[in-house]
Amino acid sequence: VQLQASGGGVVQAGDSLRLSCAASGRALNTYNMGWFRQAPGKEREFVAKMLWRTRSTTYVDSVKGRFTISKDSAKNTVYLQMDNLKPEDTAVYYCAAQGFSGEWSYWGQGTQVTVSS
Repeated sequence: VQLQASGGGVVQAGDSLRLSCAASGRALNTYNMGWFRQAPGKEREFVAKMLWRTRSTTYVDSVKGRFTISKDSAKNTVYLQMDNLKPEDTAVYYCAAQGFSGEWSYWGQGTQVTVSS
């Protein structure tokens, strides 16, 4: 599976962005999909996850109510809708696919999100 993340940019606090993660090479139907982020000087952290079977979602507390992960199976694409962005959301965002092994085996290249106050 090859993942291509896009949609990042420079926005002001309170603005919205939608990140996209387009997959090729294999359908995403049997992969849990996730978004992670890494801010400068910090470790990469989990942001959101969608289970392939139930489409149930999980979010880190800091983005609950502001971010939404979704998937368009027909387009083999996963999205992260980010609303009411805050400066602390500034990071490089990565999409990833989790297979049956439980490992996040496939990663996109990352897209930069910068939120100014």
